[in-house]
Amino acid sequence: MEVNTDPEAVKRATPQPAWRASLARAIRDPEELVRALGLPDELLEPARRTAALFPLLVPRELLARMRRGDPADPILRQVLPLGEEEEDPGAGYSTDPVGESRAVQAPGLLRKYAGRALLLAAPACAVHCRYCFRRHHPYEDVPRGLEAWEPALDHLRSDPTLDEVILSGGDPLVLPDELLGRLAERLAGIPHLTRLRVHTRLPVVIPSRVTEALLSWLTGTRLTPVVVVHANHPNELDDVCRAALRRLVDRGITVLNQSVLLRGVNDDLETLLALCRALVETGVLPYYLHALDPVQGAAHFAVPDEQGRALVAGLREHLPGYAVPRFVREIEGAASKVELPPA
Repeated sequence: MEVNTDPEAVKRATPQPAWRASLARAIRDPEELVRALGLPDELLEPARRTAALFPLLVPRELLARMRRGDPADPILRQVLPLGEEEEDPGAGYSTDPVGESRAVQAPGLLRKYAGRALLLAAPACAVHCRYCFRRHHPYEDVPRGLEAWEPALDHLRSDPTLDEVILSGGDPLVLPDELLGRLAERLAGIPHLTRLRVHTRLPVVIPSRVTEALLSWLTGTRLTPVVVVHANHPNELDDVCRAALRRLVDRGITVLNQSVLLRGVNDDLETLLALCRALVETGVLPYYLHALDPVQGAAHFAVPDEQGRALVAGLREHLPGYAVPRFVREIEGAASKVELPPA
């Protein structure tokens, strides 16, 4: 039998992982989203306008967790382009709300806090959250691949005060496991690094991303792995999502969750209690509840700090301490996230 040795032909014949197929099938057209959920037609025109400014991207797995016909659905609200994004947010809002452009140490490498650095490993996400503080980030400048990452790796090698690297983006898990595994090996070869942290939304929005290959490279080096996921509402944590998170936990990986406090999504005590309980029952610890970063286009999500403090105080009345996230705000130039204490 003749064997085809053409690398491109072999590549085309190799089945895509389920998660990559899911990315390819994600909804990018506002009309498709509106029609799929049976939403009012009046949402379509503003959605088209604002999606032209910041594109729509919604995996179908996440779509399946939204309520049909409900524009106020808390998952839909996170991804649906709205006319409010075009309004003048007033003073304090910007396209670089936490000053990341001034924290660049090498192409794609940010250094804001002592002991750790953040590598923007990927220029893309699996979902476009309308409140994202990087929605205006110049992703065309993000280096791609091992050769392009070498200046960042050189900087990490040169600074023995660093002991942790954070992979972020975009979302680093949109990259193939083979490439991420090679990056993890390079990082493990830097003697003073001890931890590898991955910030990702993919295990929540496309749970099939938690593959055996992913688990293998995360646990396959001397670096201690930490995965920080992002869920804002308990409806995001369906059975399939919880099973994916549990696979990470069962491999001994520390899994934390960070949320953003968002008006109309999770700005009530009942919702936050349900979210924290669902996370803890899955083996994921609530880590941060972020005050909204003042990014241009997202002012309609803002919740007053006083309300956030009161919500955290309510969580403390009902939950053990390990199940209560820290309510924080990121302030440019601060030595760490700034905690906003309960009311």
